[in-house]
Amino acid sequence: MDQPNPFTADYRRDIRAGLRDIAPVVVAAIPISLLFGAVAAAKGLSPLEVTIMSALVFAGGAQFAAIETWIHPAPILTLAFATLLINARHVLMGASLSPKVHMSRVQKFLSFFFLTDEAWALSERRALDRPVTGAYWVAMGIVLWANWTFFSSLGAILGSFLGDPARIGADFAFTALFIGLVAGFGRSRVTLVTVGVSAGVAALVHHFIGAPWHVASGAIAGIAAAYRAAPEEVRS
Repeated sequence: MDQPNPFTADYRRDIRAGLRDIAPVVVAAIPISLLFGAVAAAKGLSPLEVTIMSALVFAGGAQFAAIETWIHPAPILTLAFATLLINARHVLMGASLSPKVHMSRVQKFLSFFFLTDEAWALSERRALDRPVTGAYWVAMGIVLWANWTFFSSLGAILGSFLGDPARIGADFAFTALFIGLVAGFGRSRVTLVTVGVSAGVAALVHHFIGAPWHVASGAIAGIAAAYRAAPEEVRS
């Protein structure tokens, strides 16, 4: 009698875990992606162009920033610089997550295309007590990518019929979700100091300077705070 393959069982279990963990994010992303598609269509992009943009860029904050300043012809250098500032945090998130994801260097390089704030937070939380396998990561990434691409395309098609999600608070869905994810990291001194300093600096920079500088500023301040708050033996 053939014995069950434990590798296959683990692989399937990790896929199910990834799908389960990313499900709330997928639901929260729907009104945001619909809104992006509608705004992009109002700026003159066709549904096909919105689909291609979402599929190749897959960065909600950067895409919204690009659409906000979209004119014809598009200011390529301005858009590229704003996107660089907004997505600079991905370098830090990737550096933090890379040692915890069980994949080869080439696999990480390719699969980190799916890196998002929510996927990073979920993986960091999972890494506290369980391995972050390639199956878990790819299951989360592909589903969220497909969801964002499909519903932003649908938003571009529906256009003006959607209305403004801010009227019912749907624009706050991602923010509320991410607050919940961060809360799942626990209440250790290092976590509280890091989150508090990062949020405070980001809020101040956004108020006095404006977007997108608050993103990079909050990330850098959070790293510095985490280093200072960490025990001496960890820093050395």
